[in-house]
Amino acid sequence: MELLTIGAFAKATRLSPKALRLYDELGLLPPARVDPVTGYRLYAPEQVERARLVAWLRRLGMPLVRIRHVCSLDAGVAAGEVRAFWARAEAETAARRDLAAFLVDHLTRKDPAMSPTAPALSMRYAAASDTGLVRESNQDTAYAGSRLLAVADGFGAEGAPASAAAVESLRRLESGGVPADGLLNVLADAVEEAERAVHDAVGSGSAPQQAGTTLTAMLWTGSQLGLVHIGDSRVYLLRDGELFQITHDHTMVQSMVDEGRITPEEAASHPQRSLLVRALGRGADATAEMRLRDARPGDRYLLCSDGLSTVVPGDEIRRVLAAPGEPGRAVRELVALANGAGGPDNVSCVVADVVPGE
Repeated sequence: MELLTIGAFAKATRLSPKALRLYDELGLLPPARVDPVTGYRLYAPEQVERARLVAWLRRLGMPLVRIRHVCSLDAGVAAGEVRAFWARAEAETAARRDLAAFLVDHLTRKDPAMSPTAPALSMRYAAASDTGLVRESNQDTAYAGSRLLAVADGFGAEGAPASAAAVESLRRLESGGVPADGLLNVLADAVEEAERAVHDAVGSGSAPQQAGTTLTAMLWTGSQLGLVHIGDSRVYLLRDGELFQITHDHTMVQSMVDEGRITPEEAASHPQRSLLVRALGRGADATAEMRLRDARPGDRYLLCSDGLSTVVPGDEIRRVLAAPGEPGRAVRELVALANGAGGPDNVSCVVADVVPGE
């Protein structure tokens, strides 16, 4: 068998000699033989296919460690790994696209020539929290005020004080004005305060590392809503009769959906669907999702714990929110639907309507 020099192999695979030397050092693409006198690397012709696969995966942006894993798999399994990697990349690209859109909007608002005069708006709101039919105690906290809407879903032995502490730490935002151009900075500071409050609340418990809470809140400025979200509580928006989920669940199962490993239908019944990857608590990843939303007259927002979203279908949620009536009616009916579906968990709901200024 005639071996190829590193130069000939590089030309055949469209990989540079420098890249080939690196892949050799990493054990990703070792040469068939190394000349003991000259140290030249020599490659077998049958290595060309593997080298081209490495090149394609690098062009895809896959890290070298993952490429080495993919190259060790059978073709069918390797195809699944590539599919999962690209699904994750698309999800991350979508998140960066949302961030870019926010930055464009944020910078436009700072330009006086581009900033329209916002109409005067206000909110009508209602909140409720219920233990459900199975749990012995309620670890949820729900709050609605003239500026702040919030839902927190505690977990662990100290879940109730954790959720209460997180929401209570945000209630200071009810008093005093919040400048629209500084809203996200205010929320970022508030999340840090909430994290400290939760640590203090669970610090004296028997298992502080296993206790914490989700936190999903919206802060109203009069024309905008600032959203902060950690965990698997949700925010829905009903606009022009259509229901949109505007938060992303921070759960292990949702990560698997994002990566293409399971379908949304499979996620709904997955045994680990409640396993969080972000939360407020000791040792948890407390990275918050934050964004601004322009409010429109007629918008209706729902903040809820997973005690509602996991047992009540989206069509039913939309039906209740779209029906005429005050927020209090919608809140009571949503809680009743969750309990009517067995009430396996605590359920909390906050409904807020954006209306012309009063």
